[in-house]
Amino acid sequence: MFWSQLVNIGLILSLPIGGYSRLVTIPTIPFTGTDNTYSLAQLTSIVVDERYIEAVDNDGTTLIPPTLQQFAETFQKDLQSTVGIDIPLTSSKTAAANSIFFTLTNETGFKDAAGRYTSEAYTLSVNKDGVKIAGASPLGAWWGSRSLIQAAVVNGHILPQGSAVDAPGWANRGVMLDAGRHFYPPEFLVEMCAFLSFFKQNTFHVHLSDNLYNNLDQYSPQQSMDLYAAFRLWSEDPAVAGLNKRANESYTREQFDSVQQQCAQRGVTIIPEIEAPGHALVIVQWRPELALDDLSMLNITHPDSIPTMKSIWKTFLPWFHSKTVHIGADEYDKDLVADYTSFVNTMRDYISEESGKDMRIWGTFTPVEGANVSTDVSIQHWEFFEDNPYFDYIKNGYDVINSDDAFYIVGKWSGSYPNTLNKTRVFHGNPAGGAYAPNIFDTKNATNNPPRNDPHILGHLAALWNDYGPNSTSVLEAYYSWRDTLPALADKQWGGDVLEEEYDAVFDKIHAAIPGQNLDRQVNSRTDTILHYKFDTDAATVVDHSGNGYAGVIRGCHVQNSALVLSDGCYVDTPLSSKGRDYTLSFWVNPTSPTPGTLFAGPDSMLLNGNGSISNVTLISGGNPYSLNYSLPLDTWTQGRQAWSFLPAWGLMANTTFGRPLESKLHWPGSGKASMG
Repeated sequence: MFWSQLVNIGLILSLPIGGYSRLVTIPTIPFTGTDNTYSLAQLTSIVVDERYIEAVDNDGTTLIPPTLQQFAETFQKDLQSTVGIDIPLTSSKTAAANSIFFTLTNETGFKDAAGRYTSEAYTLSVNKDGVKIAGASPLGAWWGSRSLIQAAVVNGHILPQGSAVDAPGWANRGVMLDAGRHFYPPEFLVEMCAFLSFFKQNTFHVHLSDNLYNNLDQYSPQQSMDLYAAFRLWSEDPAVAGLNKRANESYTREQFDSVQQQCAQRGVTIIPEIEAPGHALVIVQWRPELALDDLSMLNITHPDSIPTMKSIWKTFLPWFHSKTVHIGADEYDKDLVADYTSFVNTMRDYISEESGKDMRIWGTFTPVEGANVSTDVSIQHWEFFEDNPYFDYIKNGYDVINSDDAFYIVGKWSGSYPNTLNKTRVFHGNPAGGAYAPNIFDTKNATNNPPRNDPHILGHLAALWNDYGPNSTSVLEAYYSWRDTLPALADKQWGGDVLEEEYDAVFDKIHAAIPGQNLDRQVNSRTDTILHYKFDTDAATVVDHSGNGYAGVIRGCHVQNSALVLSDGCYVDTPLSSKGRDYTLSFWVNPTSPTPGTLFAGPDSMLLNGNGSISNVTLISGGNPYSLNYSLPLDTWTQGRQAWSFLPAWGLMANTTFGRPLESKLHWPGSGKASMG
């Protein structure tokens, strides 16, 4: 069977690999199948083993683990939304005929790459009576449910009968997002957790404080004190009053708690990072007396520096539901290694005593350089010019998480790093031959890489940075940087062996089924035109002539001479929110006032006719303005026709007339489905 045939028929039931049926999912599962099949159309119920309904995974990375029942409830919704199977959820000590049975078990194969027991493992069995998912813990059962949904999507609801014992090779799998230099709304973090979870990634490291790229030598001290720097947690505690000056670009405790709760419900733990003593300009702007000559660094010998950091952590430690927190400790003054060591160890002791949590830092100074950081502190390696993780850390007894810059992304542009993941490196990144894996720290020199089964390897996180600040990218560009290749990397983080041609064959189908998110901003459309309004009648409802029925409602405006007249803040409301990539928005507009105003507005972006003191047409996304070198002429009809990355819902500015030739269209260059959410 040729790959082109597989893609054309849209069905991959079994691939002849090693003499047995191969069930292709992302990550792959070691499924041993037979010639018999089971149709998921026969399913009548989901049954949770009543003996384990309230069981939780206490061995994982979160302090708020869901119960087996809670995971099953989320799975029930996902099964309906992705596969179209809507069946009741019940409980019993035994499976019912034609059911999906969730239970817990112990298997000798529940081992990670180092041969240690892992609570994230599971067995998946398909036979003539239905499906059984048995986890080493509820989290393990959850990962089994991801495999089942993917297999159902790829195979058209017909699965081979057989079984698999599946376990992750490493405990930490996921990404790091630089939210310190670019704010990401809470809803985006939650949607990203759903994306990660579908590919069995369990860690979302969120970098919560930082300043623009470390080139402060280009600025005067006063300019540095005014430079963009942010702390993303908003607290009314007097101990941190004034630290955060960006309330509209911050997470309240309620918001951050909600993000962590929703992510945990899908098996993903938020690892928070508050950066110091380097990358700490936001703290220096708050407490200038604590700075070194380089204002992005704290003078940790100042008598108030460590008490200040303890005060910050004391305020926010109760917010965090992870067993590990990250203090950054990256790129500090190389002449202050001893002071650095004292700072890290002091903070480790404080955080442990205050909360019982473990602590992590970026790899910065090594034992060879004189650092004597406690081996209770885990190290996140990121670059070989800072350390050799194998020889400097692992061989000295440190646990290390791999974030080597082989998979670094920098938003929009960087002189050193790409803005999307390197797919070739995923599948061919082992210098000894073969695919990448978390034990591959060096993609060019195999001698720098520990054995796959080294117990000090914690896993792998791919980092996305916003070195050039909030204006360099839009919020959803972070998702698009990861979209097409992160699932392949997730396979290698888990320890899977999906081949590149297999990945290419199943990716689109699996990606389209990811539950709990709409990062592509998709919506159904019967035709290539998603939305088509003609303002030809003065009625409260605007008919959608696209055939999709997305009628709009006029809020306070009126139609005159076959054109929509907007004034006094009136607008047209549509049932749509945001459109993903690849579309054309066309309209006619006649501004009758130089006053800046909104043309279109939605949850992801706005299109403005002028912004502040300028008349330039401006796109705002994630709160950040991107102005064009163009202004709409007054008292003149202008046709707007432009391809955009994101379409907001309609919110039309005052003192503007829309019409001529009495229509506005949204066109998607495809068929079947448009991307509107």
